[in-house]
Amino acid sequence: MKKDPTSEFTFFVLLAKTASLSATARELDITPPAVTKRLAQMEERLGVRLVNRTTRHCSLTAEGELYLAHASVILANIRKMEEAVSSSRLAPKGMLRINATLGFGRTSIAPLVSVFAKQNPDVEVQLQLTDRPIDLVEEAFDLGIRFGELPDTRLSARKIMSNRRFLCASQAYLKKFGRPQSPEDLVHHSCIIHRQNNDAYGVWRLSQDRKTDSVKVRGALSSNDGDVVLGWALDGHGILMRSEWDLAKYLQSGRLQVVLQDYSLAPADLFVYYPRRDYLSAKMRTFIDFLSASFEHQAQATRPLR
Repeated sequence: MKKDPTSEFTFFVLLAKTASLSATARELDITPPAVTKRLAQMEERLGVRLVNRTTRHCSLTAEGELYLAHASVILANIRKMEEAVSSSRLAPKGMLRINATLGFGRTSIAPLVSVFAKQNPDVEVQLQLTDRPIDLVEEAFDLGIRFGELPDTRLSARKIMSNRRFLCASQAYLKKFGRPQSPEDLVHHSCIIHRQNNDAYGVWRLSQDRKTDSVKVRGALSSNDGDVVLGWALDGHGILMRSEWDLAKYLQSGRLQVVLQDYSLAPADLFVYYPRRDYLSAKMRTFIDFLSASFEHQAQATRPLR
């Protein structure tokens, strides 16, 4: 039998599993007397009886149960260590379950998944799109892709893309109603409200010189769909808060213009979240790296908004 530092642990776990000296001998391809001798040597070295023997069956003593519990933990930790060390050279394969937001997932993540799948044919991707963040741990997802940080200590995160927020409006709206000069002016304007998760409804926070103004805005139109509110802003219905990612092409073309440029808003940075673990599987690591490189390339292709 090949010797290694954990051979006694492996031997004893197998013996406890089979509960038979002869079955253990068959598994290890050695003779039953060799199994008996090895067990006797362990018990002699430890000074306790680990197994109650009969002609056909073995049962663990209290000391044997304690030895088994510790041996199982040690072997599991060794496996985790070896997997973590060797994971960098493993090829990505197997099921990868991803959750993302509805609109962004459909327009941006799904096309990237298509490219990733062609590059990694051994990975089977399940992409689920939901309006609200879900519990990745409870629902057994590998990755979640969301804007903004999630307050869940069971998750680790990697920022994929910086994403500023702006207030903007169409030229037609600004020509008719003028530009706000301060946050307080927003209460006199029609504002298009994007309902998101648990954000305070209609409260916009603008910061300048370490001071933050919270303004309760109002407007005739609101929706939980980002594409819908963006369309209303393009139609001239009012001032909208949206992220750089959504606005880039419209600001570049001039269809929308930034207002209150000297104020900053909380960013909508893009994160990939995953349950805390000692190491990332090859499929997870490969997809996260692919996602990061893809968004970095797209960001470089888009010139600064201002």
